[in-house]
Amino acid sequence: MRGARVAVLTGAGVSTDSGIPDYRGEGAPVRTPMTVQTFLSSESARKRYWAGSHLGWRDFAAAAPNTGHRALARLEASGVVSGIVTQNVDGLHRRAGSRHVVELHGGMDRVVCLECGQHYARQAIAQELTVQNPWLDADRAVRLNPDGDVEIDDVEAMRVPVCTVCGGVLKPDVVFFGEFVPVPTFRAGAALVAGSDVLLVAGSSLVVNSGMRLLEQARRSRRPVVIVNRGVTRGDARAAVKIDAGTSETLAAFATALDS
Repeated sequence: MRGARVAVLTGAGVSTDSGIPDYRGEGAPVRTPMTVQTFLSSESARKRYWAGSHLGWRDFAAAAPNTGHRALARLEASGVVSGIVTQNVDGLHRRAGSRHVVELHGGMDRVVCLECGQHYARQAIAQELTVQNPWLDADRAVRLNPDGDVEIDDVEAMRVPVCTVCGGVLKPDVVFFGEFVPVPTFRAGAALVAGSDVLLVAGSSLVVNSGMRLLEQARRSRRPVVIVNRGVTRGDARAAVKIDAGTSETLAAFATALDS
């Protein structure tokens, strides 16, 4: 990577040291993700989703960038990293100071109306949810899921805000299961990889196809791939280098070695 332009692809493993659990690591909670089809077709499903997402939002939003996020921002500032493509929806790369970030799966800090396209800051929707559902803000222990939500069953009393412009259905501006990454977003990520000399994958098992497609793009164009991840990934056999280690300490070591 020395003397090269490095594109970075990050996954959930980059954010575990910020207190956000990953999807498949040791001790990860069993996931029952909401599909976009269920969200759109069922009012009760939307109630359940928004209740769980609201309960988890406080802890999710309070997560702070860790050493790994800051190391990547430092490497971008020094010209080593050309940009970051992330599968995460926590916004921590932006908050760490990284400027060229492609969020493949969107950002949990934004909400969009599915009817008219109006966007809202998540904090504004959280305040409205609190006003309409004061019972949800009771002091309760929650176990945060990787997507920033928690499990909750009793949601009949849940009141879900609607778009103030058209009355339409609101949804976090993230890619749900069953949705595709928007074409312009994927193209932006692919362009970042195409403009680099090396692809560094950090904290991703590469199970999600969008990440694997970017790795394959790099491999086909003979760009070396470096993978940093605890445990096996789908891309290990295609990597020039695989480092089985935590991302925070490894990215910090990269920053020290390369930013000099």
